[in-house]
Amino acid sequence: MLAVHPDDTIAMNSRALETLGVPTGLVRLAKQLVAEARAGGFERKAIRPELEALLADPASHVGHPAFGRLARALLDAAAGRAPPTADIAPAAPFRQWGGDIDQRAIEQMRDAMRIPVAVAGALMPDAHVGYGLPIGGVLATEDAIIPYAVGVDIACRMRLTVLDAPVDWIDARSDRLTACLERETRFGIGAEFGGRGDPRGTRPRQHDVLDEDWSVSPVTRAGLDRARAQLGTSGSGNHFVEFGTLEVDAGQARALGLPAAGVHLALLSHSGSRGTGAAVCDHYSKLAMRRCPDLPPAMRHLAWLPLSSAEGREYWAAMQLMGRYAAANHEVIHRHVAAALGLESMLVIENHHNFAWEETHPVAGAMRSLVVHRKGATPAGSGVLGIIPGSMATPGFVVRGRGVAESLASASHGAGRRMSRTLARESFRWAQLKGYLADRGVSVLSAGIDEVPQAYKDIHDVMAAQADLVDTIGRFQPRIVKMAPDGEKAED
Repeated sequence: MLAVHPDDTIAMNSRALETLGVPTGLVRLAKQLVAEARAGGFERKAIRPELEALLADPASHVGHPAFGRLARALLDAAAGRAPPTADIAPAAPFRQWGGDIDQRAIEQMRDAMRIPVAVAGALMPDAHVGYGLPIGGVLATEDAIIPYAVGVDIACRMRLTVLDAPVDWIDARSDRLTACLERETRFGIGAEFGGRGDPRGTRPRQHDVLDEDWSVSPVTRAGLDRARAQLGTSGSGNHFVEFGTLEVDAGQARALGLPAAGVHLALLSHSGSRGTGAAVCDHYSKLAMRRCPDLPPAMRHLAWLPLSSAEGREYWAAMQLMGRYAAANHEVIHRHVAAALGLESMLVIENHHNFAWEETHPVAGAMRSLVVHRKGATPAGSGVLGIIPGSMATPGFVVRGRGVAESLASASHGAGRRMSRTLARESFRWAQLKGYLADRGVSVLSAGIDEVPQAYKDIHDVMAAQADLVDTIGRFQPRIVKMAPDGEKAED
């Protein structure tokens, strides 16, 4: 154990930090982290030993709860990457729901709250590491849009349709439901209807969204043909289309407009704006990074565009178009599946969970107009319906938001990963899952091994952690699941 230095009772100013060995270019960052550590409960006498150990071995301290950013900055400097020079603002407040969250995701959220445009934030119980803002992070800014805080898959969303067929179709007509999913959906990065990515040569799908003005951005204008071919398809990673059962009680059935309580046949889908949406993110995030050159390397994906700028307005218009396209994508999938089965829809519930909205929220006792980024987070305003899925073999939930101000009226978007895709691929084989899936009555038509339920947090724990944010009004149980084939590169 390191001895306590006699000066530990004295505040660590710039000279003390330089004497300790902190490079001059990182002193400002170190002072900020020391102040935050003290405010967060670190004893003053413990700070110097922590810093001495970190300076001696930065690589072992990148996950440090208080000084991880300093360790990463030291490693960047040692590798020849420029040390951070930007003036990072004092951290804006955020609240965390749930305790089973990777420390790196928490640190990403802390970083997000330090950018000058950040006003408020929240971290959902399904949170895990992302680019810039963690997945499960909610970030409110003023007059600024952050492309990576919306996400690569702009307008990734959920849609649930209750179908007017007896629930026993799940078992009695499972072959027909399976054939329908195989015929009426496509999965994977290059998946198309009627294009080069469609070996079956099916005719392209149609929707009025393709007749909108796609010239709002040079990216959307160039991406229209790709969007046309990909309409009605899903991506890779955790995207899916599945049949299952939705259970609601009598009171909730009436509120939802269903003719009866009990268990219903339902179709659930999860995907976003496909290749064109990803191209929009790539283009405008690079523009934002050029506008914010002084952000530290660990925070470069938090670069923003002022909404008042031409680039900001252009991205906003492109994002909105991608939102409508993603909604159309789900609508087309559900329409074709229902038509192929000769069924009608009795109920539709849907929501984005990778998007930004202009909303009014209370901040420091005053209502302010903010841009609320929900990256892997479900809108949960008072009375707002949403869908929070679990995994391919665990339940999802239809919820009604409670409009909690501290969460920026948000909730989780799912169970959240508890292990990386790489670790999941190394840890599991499908043969191990056969009994588990069979016990739950789940048939998986195609999926990556990195999507096994064991790679995710317990959805029941996640829902319990946010019981103050949403009310559960229905429970969806997956039964016939289709995802991208094993080996497909994840894009979520």
